[in-house]
Amino acid sequence: MIAFAQTLLRRLVLPAALVISGAALSQSYPSKPIRVIVPSAAGGATDVLTRVIAQKMLDSWGQQVIADNRPGANTMIGAQVAAKAAPDGYTLLMALDSTLTMNQSLYGKTGYDPIRDFAPVTRTVVSPLILVVDAEKGASSIKDLIQKAKANPGKLTFGTGTPTTRLAGELLKNLTGTDMVSVPFKSSAGTVQGLLSKDVDFIIDGATNGISHIRNGKFRVLASLSSQPIENLPNLPSLASELGLAEFDVAVWLGLVAPAGTPPDIIARLNQEVVRILALPDVREKLSNVGLIPATNTPAEFGAFIRSESERWGRVIRQAGIKID
Repeated sequence: MIAFAQTLLRRLVLPAALVISGAALSQSYPSKPIRVIVPSAAGGATDVLTRVIAQKMLDSWGQQVIADNRPGANTMIGAQVAAKAAPDGYTLLMALDSTLTMNQSLYGKTGYDPIRDFAPVTRTVVSPLILVVDAEKGASSIKDLIQKAKANPGKLTFGTGTPTTRLAGELLKNLTGTDMVSVPFKSSAGTVQGLLSKDVDFIIDGATNGISHIRNGKFRVLASLSSQPIENLPNLPSLASELGLAEFDVAVWLGLVAPAGTPPDIIARLNQEVVRILALPDVREKLSNVGLIPATNTPAEFGAFIRSESERWGRVIRQAGIKID
């Protein structure tokens, strides 16, 4: 009877102790430096975003926040490191959209599971994509481009420099019933050069890439692939509105995640802080200079968004028969 009572007492006390210790942990968080893994090289948009947030966190919390660049394997190296880290809130990952919603369908092995291994904190920013043609010889409008593609199946080519832009092109083909040829470049800079040399008929790229050629009249922008307004290109129509494709809304996005098992109170505190930082006017201005637009949400909303985007891009990848190994 005594042994039974002791067992019952342990079962009652242990959960309560865990709740108390978890609450105490979140109240003292952060008590040491935080590492944010950036799965790309220093100097890029993801790195800039992370360092802007890191400085504001230091100002607010008095703890150093370190950007740890781990580029390689289409962000998978950094994601693998983050997935194996202790779930205590002191290692985070600034993930790209491909990290969480595309790699698992593109590659046979990624070394991490985007749903199982990470706890969503918040989406941070989006970067609109645009469809660009040569101003002299390119299509006059997005409708004109699609008409030419339908009249010449397999002839029109489009350049892309990232998995997201390539898949955006595949989605465009699927939704318009056109047969166009994807020409993958190693980077966005490569796509710009490809259009300058007229090696491709159009490119899909970020809104800040090739902006100098847009301003000097060499390139013409036909449409935005996103519903997000673009400050540098006011009054630009969206592809969805021009073609009547309400479901076509594509933008590159970045999001903050923590290792799975990170206490919910810490996740909530991180979410609150990042949302606050990305609403600051000076932060929004800095990010606008590199083509990033704050677009935060709750952990639950971000988790649902990751799952829905994974399903969407999984379908596109299967239909296009794309596999990278």
